[in-house]
Amino acid sequence: MNLYHYFDKCIGPFESISDMPIDEAKRVLNEIKNEKPNVQCAKRQDTYIEDRLYYESIIRELFIKKGGRVERQSPHYMVVEHSPWLSTWYENSTYIKIPIEEFDIATLSFTYGDSHPTFSPRVNDGKEYRKKLYVYDEILEIINKYGLPQGWNDDGKFGPERYVEVHIWSDEVISSYKKKWTN
Repeated sequence: MNLYHYFDKCIGPFESISDMPIDEAKRVLNEIKNEKPNVQCAKRQDTYIEDRLYYESIIRELFIKKGGRVERQSPHYMVVEHSPWLSTWYENSTYIKIPIEEFDIATLSFTYGDSHPTFSPRVNDGKEYRKKLYVYDEILEIINKYGLPQGWNDDGKFGPERYVEVHIWSDEVISSYKKKWTN
């Protein structure tokens, strides 16, 4: 299994708006909306930063309850296997692919679909993976049962799930890939 991280070449990988103070994060999001209005990130709602921090607090708490190891306040984000849809999000889109074996599985959590709609009170379709966070062995069962969302719903016609989201709660592997990118 490979994990993918999509990003804008001009910004670099694993730069997280969650790591910024809220005011700075809102300023950055507004800059994106003004300077690159056609990219996917520019289409985010005005409450995106607050919503993101709220959903991150939910997944962090659930992961700790499942015995996961959290070494950072907010996770780095990746997805399981290639997502054609995510590859179109950025003006100068590229990606980093990392085999899952490079990670300590105890620092990875998963949602079947993006964590925002997974935990949103507005999404109530009764699917078994709503409002749930998974550890590695659990997500393998869900993927075995339903397949990868990008295989059956890349265009979003069948719901908000378009990929399996991975939350990396450690900088260990990520920092070496960031360093390779900047050198």
